[in-house]
Amino acid sequence: MRERFISTTTALLDEDPRVAVVLADISASGFDGAAAAHPDRVINVGIREQLLIGATGGLALAGMRPIAHTFASFLVERPFEQVKLDLGHQGAGAVLVSALGSYDWPAGGRTHMSPADVALLDTLPGWTVHVPGHPDEAELLLRDAAAADGLVYVRLSLQSNAAARPITPGRFLTVREGRGGPVVIAVGPVLDEVLAALEGVDATVLYAATVRPFDQAALRAALADRAAADVVVVEPYLAGTSTPFVAETLADRAHRVLGLGVSREELRHYGTMEQHIAAHGLDAASLRERITGWAQP
Repeated sequence: MRERFISTTTALLDEDPRVAVVLADISASGFDGAAAAHPDRVINVGIREQLLIGATGGLALAGMRPIAHTFASFLVERPFEQVKLDLGHQGAGAVLVSALGSYDWPAGGRTHMSPADVALLDTLPGWTVHVPGHPDEAELLLRDAAAADGLVYVRLSLQSNAAARPITPGRFLTVREGRGGPVVIAVGPVLDEVLAALEGVDATVLYAATVRPFDQAALRAALADRAAADVVVVEPYLAGTSTPFVAETLADRAHRVLGLGVSREELRHYGTMEQHIAAHGLDAASLRERITGWAQP
């Protein structure tokens, strides 16, 4: 997805004079050609993440549509005060595009893991959050974000589904309809694992490549003809991040919700991304056991 981000953003620089890119060394070499063509709109501030967001806010206030990029832990967590003040408080619209997500590069250690990024942004108003599950979806969502005016976070990952889905920004996609089992919301790159986990299981699967705003209408429609409202949310970041939004959507009816994702307990191991996925119970076998066990009457 990061390679697609570089090629798409390079094209956007050619297409839209409002677009600027602000980097903090990460992926900078991928923009060498774009920097030569647009030296005033490709800015590398070095490893200074607070400055990354401050410069992004300044460009936005000057009428540009800036796209800021680095690893998720350095884009949201480290400069969170600047995200809150230089962007949100100032009313400055911008696009933040991350890489490496929750556990994509375990060799980088805890400093390069950011399972709490979406939960942190949920404490601030007005953010649109896209979590593509495939490079094609990443391009579509990035272009949509660049054409908008507000605050947008595009969360990229090395984990990817095998195929892109026909998504619409801001809407959940019904991938599979069950008869009466739970409604399972699969966020971004966990979709393939969820579908494998639910093979032969009566369940409806909604696919969310955009999680904020939360598509309340799609969830209510999926549950409209059911006596029981059982909802499972599987997210590639902190477990339970979206469960309050499910509760808000279903506040007028009895419901149960199970939030699955990255554990709050720190996993103090390196290993591979696949090993971290399994350790957090987000592989197909673990998801099947956890979902079917919970859904039993």
